[in-house]
Amino acid sequence: MERAMGQAGTQSTIGVAVIGTGFGQKIHIPGLQVHHRMKVVAVLNPDRAKAQEAAQAHNIPHACQSIEEVVALPEVQAVSIATPPFLHYPQAKAALEAGKHLLLEKPTTLSAKEAIALQSIAQKNGCVTALDFEFRFVPHWMRLAELLAEGYVGKLRFVNIDWLVAGRADPNRAWNWYARRDQGGGALGAIGSHAFDYIAWLFGAVRRLNGRLITSIPTRPDPETGEQKPVTADDTAMIQLELVDGTPVQVALSAATYAGRGHWVEVYGDRGTLFLGSSNPKDYVHGFQLWAAPAGEALQEVKIPDRLQFPKTYSDGRLAPFIRVVDNWVKGIDQGQALCPSLQEGIVSQRLMDLTHRSSDRQTWLDA
Repeated sequence: MERAMGQAGTQSTIGVAVIGTGFGQKIHIPGLQVHHRMKVVAVLNPDRAKAQEAAQAHNIPHACQSIEEVVALPEVQAVSIATPPFLHYPQAKAALEAGKHLLLEKPTTLSAKEAIALQSIAQKNGCVTALDFEFRFVPHWMRLAELLAEGYVGKLRFVNIDWLVAGRADPNRAWNWYARRDQGGGALGAIGSHAFDYIAWLFGAVRRLNGRLITSIPTRPDPETGEQKPVTADDTAMIQLELVDGTPVQVALSAATYAGRGHWVEVYGDRGTLFLGSSNPKDYVHGFQLWAAPAGEALQEVKIPDRLQFPKTYSDGRLAPFIRVVDNWVKGIDQGQALCPSLQEGIVSQRLMDLTHRSSDRQTWLDA
C-alpha cells in the first residue's frame, strides 16, 4: 500500500481529519490547527448537523458522518481520534487499513488484544501512530524524568501516586458511556491509563499488581428520563504494583473525591526524594510544582529550566502538551517510524488496565 506520506523528511503539509467533536473541538482541532505542518481538512460526528456545525466553527472544509467517508477523502493523510474508548478500535482500524497515520486518545482501546491488532495493521501499512499521553510533554514532568535518569534519588525504595479529583463526585451527574465498564468508562480508563503510562516511562516495567476497583456511586440519572440507571464502571481504584526491579508502587485514583488533594507523585530512594504535585482541581496540567531533597535534607522547590517550558500556554492546560504530542507525531511521520508515545506504549498501558480488571474481579495479585 502506498504510504500516506511521501519520502521521510518531507516538509509538506499533512491533511488530518478529527474524529469526534467533544474533546475533539476542545483540544484536537485547535492543537492541530496551531501546528504549522498540520491542516485539519475534515471533522466527523455521526450527526451530520453537528459535524457541519463544528466544520463551520473551525473553518474545516469537510463535515463527515462516518469513518468510511473520512478515509475516502484523498486529502486526508492522517486521522486524530477523540471519541469514547468503545469507538477507538473500529475507527482506528478503518483509518489504519486505509493507510492513514493515527493519533489516538487514551485509553487505547477496550482490551490489549484490540490494541495489539491495531499495532499489527499500522506496521503492515507503514502508518505512524501516536498516543495522547501528554504528561510526557509537561515541563515539570520532563524535569522529573531527567532527575530520575540522572540518579538523583538513587535506588528506588517506594513510589506513591495519589490522583484524587471531584469530576464524578456529584451523584446527580448524568449517566452516559463513562458509567459503563463495557464501553471503557471509569476512572481507571480516564486517569489510570495515564498513570500506567508514566509508571512505565519514569520507573520501569511492572512485574505484578493487585488492584481493587470500586463504584462508590452505584446509580446515576438518565439524562432524558431522570430514571436512575446502574453504574458498572469504577470511580475509584486502589492498586499495588511491584516493578521488575522489586520497587513497590502504590496508586490511589478517584474521580469521586470532593476537595480531593489533586495529582501527586512521590518518589523515595536511598539517595533522596522527589515530589511532583498539583492541587489544581480544574486543570490536568496547570499548577504542577516539583520539589527535591537529598537524603536527610528538607524539600526545596526545583526551578524548571527555560528549555523545557512551553513556548505558549493556554487557558486549558491540556492544549500546550497536546501540541507537543502532535509535533512528536509529525517528527515520526517524517522519519517513517513511530516515536514514544505510540501504540506500543498504548499497549503497555492497556495491558495493565486489563490486568487491574482481572485482579479486582479475582481479588488477588496477578503477574504482568
